[in-house]
Amino acid sequence: MADLSAFPITTRWPAANADIIQLYSLPTPNGVKISIALEELGLAYEPHLISFSTNDQKSPEFVSLNPNGRIPAIIDPNGPDGKPIGIFESGAILLYLAEKTGKLIPTDAAGRYETIQWVFFQMAGVGPMFGQFGHFYKFAADKVANNAYPMERYRDESKRLLSVLEGRLQDRQWIMGDLYTIADIATFPWLRGADVFYGGREVLDYKSFPAVMAWLERCIARPASEKGLNIPQRPA
Repeated sequence: MADLSAFPITTRWPAANADIIQLYSLPTPNGVKISIALEELGLAYEPHLISFSTNDQKSPEFVSLNPNGRIPAIIDPNGPDGKPIGIFESGAILLYLAEKTGKLIPTDAAGRYETIQWVFFQMAGVGPMFGQFGHFYKFAADKVANNAYPMERYRDESKRLLSVLEGRLQDRQWIMGDLYTIADIATFPWLRGADVFYGGREVLDYKSFPAVMAWLERCIARPASEKGLNIPQRPA
């Protein structure tokens, strides 16, 4: 069995099977990216719930793996050169898993970089802007009740990003055409989350982006998505 003793996080969240990937996460738009990818790839993994309600992500054990104190993070006992490796940041984990398996990313260099740029588009644009929209629209609405500017700013930028995706998805099944990739996995949970978690479908005018909406439904309907969207399971 692999030795993961070099990772302090395993003292608080012990591995039942240290020979498979350890996932430290929560079913948020960022967290489910990795469970969905692992399901798509058919890789064995062990999920560990990192609860925000008890600030698990700020614990010394978790911060030892991700100094930024954010989910998700993984430990792969079979990393480069057969040695265990810990990785944080969802985009970096997606790229690592794709390159480890040779799946969910084109094999040619040009296609690979085209996919990576769309992953970066999500990481730098969709995630932060949708997240800020949701914060001011749902969670901080009372704090900005007399100032519509924050919500409107992030609403409008989120809609602009949706229009970029709408253009990209014209006559395309997936962001990279016929190939479902980590670009799709990185992006769709945020669009779903803006609807399911934030209740922002109408405010973001989803109906005005039919190609995006059709793509979103295709992403959600994939068996790996249906399973991965609920991993790790939240407490009952």
